[in-house]
Amino acid sequence: MTLTASYERCRRLHARYGRSYYLATLLLPAWKRRHVHALYGFARYADEIVDSFTMTADRGLALDDLCVRTARGLAGEPVADPVLPAFLHTVRSFGVARRDVDAFLASMRADLSVTGYATYDDLLGYMEGSAAVIGTMMLPVLEALPGEEEAAREPARQLGLAFQLTNFLRDVAEDHARGRVYLPAEDLARFGVQPADLGRPRTGRAVRELLAFEAGRAREHYRAAVPGIDLLVASSRPCVRAAVELYGGILVEIERGGFAVLEQRVRVPRRRKAAAFARHLLASAEAGRVERRVRVELP
Repeated sequence: MTLTASYERCRRLHARYGRSYYLATLLLPAWKRRHVHALYGFARYADEIVDSFTMTADRGLALDDLCVRTARGLAGEPVADPVLPAFLHTVRSFGVARRDVDAFLASMRADLSVTGYATYDDLLGYMEGSAAVIGTMMLPVLEALPGEEEAAREPARQLGLAFQLTNFLRDVAEDHARGRVYLPAEDLARFGVQPADLGRPRTGRAVRELLAFEAGRAREHYRAAVPGIDLLVASSRPCVRAAVELYGGILVEIERGGFAVLEQRVRVPRRRKAAAFARHLLASAEAGRVERRVRVELP
């Protein structure tokens, strides 16, 4: 697998499984896109091991193998893999923290044995590795303004948490079918919801009230994330704004549908996606032109 082929594999994974965010990445400068695809591709690769409904191999062994190959690759050894060459190249190119990679893989391992979380703090511990570190891994690629690198980390974390909690609300039925309940047990008890209620064909009133409560938490994460957009270089802002609008659009559709997420998978209509993309396209083009306008002085 050549490096070029590995990046293309990651791009296709992103286009197929992360369509909303993939659309937003089209607003990035071309050179940044492949690195975002590589980080997404690696995350999706690991997620597929623990989440696929069709996988018949031993998931634990498959994840162990991925962890070993990732560690060897990070140590500089060559690896035979369709996704890892692009991921490792991106990690080395941008100095992505090893602790973030390890935290992500640890959360993937938790999905093999942990089926629920007692409190929201417990869930945040899981999401630290499964979502917050995705935000901090993306940050070097998106580029914080000079001197704002540290200030941009927490908003990047919060955006990862917001996206993941949005996914949890949308995917309640899918996760229940996998034997997992991500919504905290203390919240289920507070609203009188039994885990079995999350697998029913219709969304009952108590479940809707529970989801509305969790949606409020997601909104708080979005609010904490948005100020970080202005800490990024101008050419990355349209992409992140579009991603927030598209993922926030999922939350809007959930709310608009009265939190009836068990009946069918909630989606943002294509026309709204296209409109969001168009709104940010002009800003993306202008930011790219400005950043490329660099004077070169000969000695």
